[in-house]
Amino acid sequence: MKRLTMMVTMLALSIMVAAPLTGHAVEKKAKSEVVMKMGNKLHLFHSGKVDAQKEITIGDVITVYRELGKNRQQKEVGQVKVLSFIGEHYFEAEIVKGEIKIGDIAKKDATSLLVQPAK
Repeated sequence: MKRLTMMVTMLALSIMVAAPLTGHAVEKKAKSEVVMKMGNKLHLFHSGKVDAQKEITIGDVITVYRELGKNRQQKEVGQVKVLSFIGEHYFEAEIVKGEIKIGDIAKKDATSLLVQPAK
């Protein structure tokens, strides 16, 4: 009986100690995520294929999606307007609708572009 009481006590104590640590980790992750809002500029990364450069032109408004959950379901989170070309692999764009995070995907037809912060 003493052994069972001791095990239950240790289990309860370990749960009480671990709970604040996991809560703190979630809070840190939420603070480190960069959310960009309407009017912010960002960069859209592409592979440098000629198709991406032909398909996307300055002034295009492109829908941005975020992949959610284990199934990787895509949810529309905003739109960006392409402002200019930057080198071989980037477009500069401005957010015209929604809230966008680093790592979201901008899609136009068969071309996908990775959202990156403007430097």
